[in-house]
Amino acid sequence: MTSGLIDVHAHLLPDFYVQQATAAGHAHPDGMGGWPSWFVRDHLDLMDRNGIEIAMLSMSSPGVHFGDDDKAARLLARRVNAYTAEVARDHRGRFGNFVSLPLPDVDGALEEIAFAFDELGADGVALLTHTHGVYLGDERLEPVFAELDRRGAVVFLHPTSPVCWEQSALGRPRPMVEYIFDTARTVANLMMAGVLTRHPDMRVIVPHCGAAVPVLADRINEFMQLIVPSREAPARDAVQQLGSLYYDMAGTAFPRQVPALLKLVGPDRVLFGSDYCWTPAPLADAHIAAIDAAEPPAEGATWRSLTTANALRLFPQAPPR
Repeated sequence: MTSGLIDVHAHLLPDFYVQQATAAGHAHPDGMGGWPSWFVRDHLDLMDRNGIEIAMLSMSSPGVHFGDDDKAARLLARRVNAYTAEVARDHRGRFGNFVSLPLPDVDGALEEIAFAFDELGADGVALLTHTHGVYLGDERLEPVFAELDRRGAVVFLHPTSPVCWEQSALGRPRPMVEYIFDTARTVANLMMAGVLTRHPDMRVIVPHCGAAVPVLADRINEFMQLIVPSREAPARDAVQQLGSLYYDMAGTAFPRQVPALLKLVGPDRVLFGSDYCWTPAPLADAHIAAIDAAEPPAEGATWRSLTTANALRLFPQAPPR
């Protein structure tokens, strides 16, 4: 068993992707000042410095679908996924790959799932909270979730700017607040639409300590009880459904977010995440130091040992291959 951390929330940024996203109008992605730099050697340095054994690489917002051109999104998803798999092969045992899908193009997404798992050996998929207003509970995405469930896939959720960000963000970078509420919005949508109960073999990871979900869980649950159960969503207990998900510790996990999360789920549902390279290396170092300094979740355990054990249940292939 590996003794190092397993990072389920880590990002890559190939130059070709940055160039294409910038050309599509994303010079300041999600209201940030610009694109961070990413190099394999720098990522490995961060991992070695902090005792991270393996990082599951994924693309962050704005994803691979920049508009109405499904063909362009399919081509970019394929290029990104092939590149990520190449990085994982070249550094075997250090990187895994969560593939991107060209949603809301369902046919393209199904084609990419088959290629990613059957040809690339993907470790999971990364899904944005919505793509062009199509949130994850949308009935049009049902074939995608049916296929992911059939494969028992790990599904890593990642926020993006909400559809109303021009008004709601108030001119601030959207990752500060909007990401947190868009995560809660899509998780609630998944539950209300019955996606999680229809597809129990998917293993879903919610980012950023569950975002706003832990403090909204009882409120969501109450409203779900008020709504008449339907064929689409027969199980209405939100708290029970949320307890079946996994949650990464990316961002400011301590001193307040993880304690709030543990009021909702047990420590066996918590995973480590660095959010590098969108979280700069010095800040990622500080976040990891805070995790190491935090009170252990159980006697005889540390947050490192606990999150690694949890991750190994999801990724038994994670130790050096």
